[in-house]
Amino acid sequence: QVQLVESGGGLVQAGGSLRLSCAASGSIVSINTMGWYREAPGKQRELVASLTRGGTTNYAESVKDRFTISRDNAKGTVYLQMNSLKAEDTAVYYCNARTWRGSSDWGQGTQVTVSS
Repeated sequence: QVQLVESGGGLVQAGGSLRLSCAASGSIVSINTMGWYREAPGKQRELVASLTRGGTTNYAESVKDRFTISRDNAKGTVYLQMNSLKAEDTAVYYCNARTWRGSSDWGQGTQVTVSS
């Protein structure tokens, strides 16, 4: 099992930047994919970005060219650099870790609010 703790959310003006961090503990070596999801009020949780241990990335179309995901495999951390933030990026952002066996763990979430 993997435990995840996010940090770095907050309030920012439109056009600004934030960097989210997620620290994993527990069975770090079992993690293949780490990613970020978000859930806005009244909407379903959606993938923002993911990154496999081998370096393959996947981004939602709405954040391409604005957000960058990175990770430190040795430390079990994943980051999300968010630039040119828009009001529609406002959501609770959740860190996710998926193991080689296919199990999935979630962090508690961190609020990102972008004021227009």
